[in-house]
Amino acid sequence: MDQKTGEADQIMEYFKQQVLLLKEKALLQASIREEKKLLVENAKLKKDIEELKKILFETQKKRGAKQAAMPLAVSSAQCAPTPSTSAPPATDSTNVTHKDSEGRRRRAERKAERMERRKEAAAFQTEETVDVSRLDIRVGRIITATKHPDADSLYVEQVDVGEASPRTVVSGLVKYISLEQMENRMAVLLCNLKPCKMRGVVSQAMVLCATSPEKAEMLEPPSGAIPGDRVTIQSSIGEPDRELNPKKKVWEQVQAHLRTDSKCVAVYKGAALEIRGKGYCKAQTMSDCSIK
Repeated sequence: MDQKTGEADQIMEYFKQQVLLLKEKALLQASIREEKKLLVENAKLKKDIEELKKILFETQKKRGAKQAAMPLAVSSAQCAPTPSTSAPPATDSTNVTHKDSEGRRRRAERKAERMERRKEAAAFQTEETVDVSRLDIRVGRIITATKHPDADSLYVEQVDVGEASPRTVVSGLVKYISLEQMENRMAVLLCNLKPCKMRGVVSQAMVLCATSPEKAEMLEPPSGAIPGDRVTIQSSIGEPDRELNPKKKVWEQVQAHLRTDSKCVAVYKGAALEIRGKGYCKAQTMSDCSIK
């Protein structure tokens, strides 16, 4: 009897252990299922968050574009204050507009002042650096003159300026001087301009003339001058450039101050154009006229 009771107790103990194992196994499986469920829900939440971020980004982007476009789209009538608009915002807007306008005006004034100072500095620099002696002005003798083949207003001359061979010079003097008066006569020429093509013919110098809107007279050297004599300006002692740089505008700056005086003498700022020891260059009859 005792043996049977012992076996029964063992069997009951075994069942208890099995029940405990089954409970632990069930709890473990439930935990695993819960974990998997949580992982799935977590992944879904992450996906939802990403979708919400995209929607928020697109909304902010559209709102920003709409705000940027509003100043262009809103009409003046829409900008007018409504009855519900309080007075202080309107006053603030007016003040801001006035300040902006005042700021723009002051900036424009400062810019204009800077430009004026630059012009003055450039003018001062021009006066300091441009030396009239840089011009190679010489006496020449026009050997021949013909009408330009492709321009009715131009002459083509061959001019002796004291070099081994004559220079070709193109001059727009047909309207003012006859062909007979052009040939075999003395003249005053600017010889170091950069050669330029005029209607297909390269001009290597420029005949200087007293000019007005209605008339032109070639400058004449003093008696006794010969081709190649250099024309100088009183008190000017520098040497001429081999060739004037067109970008420096030396001739243009000097030409603005070249004139004939009341006695038809060619002058630069009041100083006569002369050939030392021989006399002054002058026009025949044209006084107080510009020289070109």
